[in-house]
Amino acid sequence: MTHPHPHPHTLDARQAHSRLHELIVLDVRTPAEYATGHLPGALNVPLDHLTRALPDIREAAARGDILVVCASGTRSEAACTTLADHGITTAALAGGTGAWTDGGHALHHPDHHRPTTWSMERQVRFTAGVVVLTGLALGRLRPAFRLASAGIAGGLVFSALANTCGMAPLLARLPHNRPRQGDLEVTLAALRGH
Repeated sequence: MTHPHPHPHTLDARQAHSRLHELIVLDVRTPAEYATGHLPGALNVPLDHLTRALPDIREAAARGDILVVCASGTRSEAACTTLADHGITTAALAGGTGAWTDGGHALHHPDHHRPTTWSMERQVRFTAGVVVLTGLALGRLRPAFRLASAGIAGGLVFSALANTCGMAPLLARLPHNRPRQGDLEVTLAALRGH
């Protein structure tokens, strides 16, 4: 039986920045989001691959403190809870990469070209907007199509109230949001060497 865990320990951007040299940073966003910019030295272990990485994360946690990062803090808190369920103590970056940049800290960009993939939040807003507009347009032909728009509206309200997003895990499964073959293995090898 799983016991509920208290709210995950968090570090704010200032605290994380001052300790960055001693932290093992795991970025749980999709590879596409990670490529748009991440904390210096962060390793990308997408949230949906966290279970696969547990042995390496457990080993790394024995050697140093782990900071878990995402875009806003929601996914990193979920990751910290999952890791705590497996006996691994971590901290989440409060406010995610958004708070990091708002605090005046730079993100590392693997290449200096303009990113071609949107953040998950932007992908969710775009997809929700397309479904709503399509439902409204097709609703002129068949009123039942308006239910798609109503469903998205209800989902957005629930998402705000529950601070979760059901659409993001679905979008994370799209090919452009998936790790390329071997990327996770390279990350896990780097985690083992940390």
